[in-house]
Amino acid sequence: MLAGSSRRMALGAALAALTVLTGMGLLGLSGWFIAATAIAGLQVASALVFDVFAPSAGIRLLALGRTATRYGERLITHDATLAALAHLRERLFRGWAGAGNIRDLLRRPARALFRLTSDLDALESLYLRLLVPASAALGAAILGTVVLGAMAPWLGIALGAWMLAVGAAVAAGLFLRSRLPAVRRALITERLRAQAVDLVSGQTELVMAGRLASHRDALQRTDRRLARADRHLHRLDVAAGAIYGVAGSLTLALVLLGVGVLVDQGRLGTAGATLALLIALSAMEPFAALRRGALEAGRTWLAARRLSPYCGMSQQAQQASLPADAPEPSYAISLRQVSARYPDSPVDALQSFSLTLAPGERVAVVGPSGAGKSTLMALAAGELAPRQGTIRTLPYAWLSQRTDLFQDSLRDNLLLADADADDDALWRALGSAGLASEVRALHAGLDTRLGEGGLGLSGGQARRLALARLLLQPHPLWLLDEPTEGLDAITAADVLARLHALGTGRAWLMATHLRREAALADRLLVLRGGRIDAEFPRGSAGFETTLAALRPD
Repeated sequence: MLAGSSRRMALGAALAALTVLTGMGLLGLSGWFIAATAIAGLQVASALVFDVFAPSAGIRLLALGRTATRYGERLITHDATLAALAHLRERLFRGWAGAGNIRDLLRRPARALFRLTSDLDALESLYLRLLVPASAALGAAILGTVVLGAMAPWLGIALGAWMLAVGAAVAAGLFLRSRLPAVRRALITERLRAQAVDLVSGQTELVMAGRLASHRDALQRTDRRLARADRHLHRLDVAAGAIYGVAGSLTLALVLLGVGVLVDQGRLGTAGATLALLIALSAMEPFAALRRGALEAGRTWLAARRLSPYCGMSQQAQQASLPADAPEPSYAISLRQVSARYPDSPVDALQSFSLTLAPGERVAVVGPSGAGKSTLMALAAGELAPRQGTIRTLPYAWLSQRTDLFQDSLRDNLLLADADADDDALWRALGSAGLASEVRALHAGLDTRLGEGGLGLSGGQARRLALARLLLQPHPLWLLDEPTEGLDAITAADVLARLHALGTGRAWLMATHLRREAALADRLLVLRGGRIDAEFPRGSAGFETTLAALRPD
């Protein structure tokens, strides 16, 4: 896919250069034809033998060619750009699935939204506003060099060198001058959006805290800073445009002097001089198109720098894995001397932690708040990277405390678990989760639209939908983080009964503080201070004592 996008990008850049060449050729040939026709008409003999058909045919060909290449260039360059951005979005989502990234993004959702929209969109400037115009400008310099070089080699070489030197120097100077202002503008824009979202979504809390006016004033200050940054970049843009305009006029004047010398020497006629001047007149225009890309290059650089850490292989994929022909492992989860801490914490949440979960074994992790239960689940799920030690897991399905549902159809919410599942598989999963009859009673069935966050379903229905997604993933390991938290006793009992029946043969790692959940375990693991304080197998006195100490239903 990436190779195909690269080929389309190269083809788009070539078509952009060809569009400029046909445009310059059309202007030059038209001027030459008009001048040559006028000169030939001064004498009857020359008028009778002058060939008007070949030049007019060339003009028509160049006009049609310019239209076709312009259409093809726009079509192919934008298609290639969209394909590349789609590929980057996929890599970005895979990178976000890595250890630590999800938790970091959940703490700062505005930043995640900005990365997914503005930062990714900024990357298109690298191709559409820098590489493509650069190809067109290079083509213009080559054409000018060839045409004028055919008249006089020194004139063609001088024109090409002048165009490349001036065009590149102005673009480079604009980039250097605009880099910091462009970066500053991107940062201010991100802050402005975050403040606007906070103002709209949290206005009730701001009013209750008496901070609505101060937050509004802060938003206005940020908006004024953004306006100043825009004015600064606009002044640089206008200045660069003026420099390119002066450079174009100077180019025309210098070529006019050179053409005058050739005409005076009798080496060039009036029609040829017209052709040379029109080529020079249009030669600097493609370089002026580099102005926009150079102005946004700082923002593009910042976006690439901020996205690159997330666009590599996910941390979960980097965890030690088994080769395809390896024998069946003797564990479902294996942690060896693992220590982990959160980015904002100076101490480890887990210290030299070791745990082996056998295939088919059910382990419930219990302990007081802050003991390390959530950290252990985050490590097992790949949401947190270990500071030291190794983690090995079989493929797993994850049922977290929160049921994440999207503003989409029931079908598409289920397909998040298995994109290849057909409707029969979806109905079987819903039936096993105890939700099939309720979905069939809906007017649109699987096509029923949910609101934001699963609006339209009760808490119990949303939990059963999450259970159906769990069942759509035929993995040998389940990670369950307080699977019935927040459910009423009847619904919780039903969900746990289904988990118990459908989870036969699968290994479980479950974090809980509820007696009804821990009662399904084969082994209880008691955590305190980031370490294993005790563990009790089912049937032991410690198992029953620990179970009795947990919160009842």
